[in-house]
Amino acid sequence: MYQTLPDQPAFDPAKPFNGLPPLPPGVPLETPQVLKNVIKAREALAELKMACRLIPNPLVLTNTIPLREARASSEIENIVTTNDELFRAAWLVDQAPSPATKEAIRYKNALHEGIRALESRPLSIRTAELVCKSLQGGPSPIRSTPGTYIGDSQASKRIYTPPEGRDVILDHLALWERFIYSDHGLDPIVLMAVTHYQFEAIHPFHDGNGRTGRILNILLLMQEELLTAPVLYLSGFIVENKSEYYRLLREVTSEGNWEAWVLFMVRAVESSARNALALINDLRDAQDEVADAIRGVGIGPAKDLAELLFINPYLRISNVVEAGLVKRQQATAWLNSLTEAGLLSDVKVGRERLFINDKALSVLTRA
Repeated sequence: MYQTLPDQPAFDPAKPFNGLPPLPPGVPLETPQVLKNVIKAREALAELKMACRLIPNPLVLTNTIPLREARASSEIENIVTTNDELFRAAWLVDQAPSPATKEAIRYKNALHEGIRALESRPLSIRTAELVCKSLQGGPSPIRSTPGTYIGDSQASKRIYTPPEGRDVILDHLALWERFIYSDHGLDPIVLMAVTHYQFEAIHPFHDGNGRTGRILNILLLMQEELLTAPVLYLSGFIVENKSEYYRLLREVTSEGNWEAWVLFMVRAVESSARNALALINDLRDAQDEVADAIRGVGIGPAKDLAELLFINPYLRISNVVEAGLVKRQQATAWLNSLTEAGLLSDVKVGRERLFINDKALSVLTRA
């Protein structure tokens, strides 16, 4: 059992933790066990990067995997939707999605907002503010009023009370940002684990801190060039191990148990990378099967049409035309032929027909 560190302030869950220790902590972070697991995680990420390079059009991934991440990260906060509901909303099949589905769609949008921000500035406090604003669909200022705590409001039980006071929070965020770019010598995966704990402990916003922090994880791995696209389904692992995730976060605060926390997050990266790799391989196999089936119907550009059906699993006739494959009349004939052959199903939304790639969705929406 880890003991409270000598230089660590006494922790009282009912009092604002204004004395949150700055990084780095006073214990080794890259223990032999951590480094052993980092090697496996980096191998998995390298395989995932290679798989992404082998896909001719990365939109197949970036249109879909972030939706799965959005659903899982939202579920951690008890915002529950399904992959099917989320995909139908993202492609405007459902005109009135549930509030939980709208929240998850905002998560996907916030992730891409963060990726665009990395093109002009490194990961920073400003990035976190942009991401949280996009998540909330409006201004998300740094907390300035007291009363925020984590726990059971009905039982009035406090598990953790984050730092309080806007200036105090901004000081902690400045130290968090400075540590990212300091000469810490940490592997980027360990850095992600450590800075994720610190961000969640600071809890800078009134709402959306968990989801913002999990988006920042992906952005940091992209900035460190361990990912080339947002294809890591990291929140899926956290959903499956939700109680352990929160327990280990608390143990860092109360006991200084950094090793167990870092190990958990490193394992999360490895597991998520291997699951993403399996998903990509299954998508490629399914796309090849669909291309073969399209050829069997006698449609010429089978490879290009199959790729389009995986980028847009709810395909509109206009998508085929805009892709430059064929004019509208021929596009309609092609999609009708594929529907009659049982390769696609269709649904009418308003005056428009959408053609559904059920094979792609069976891969993309599975748990």
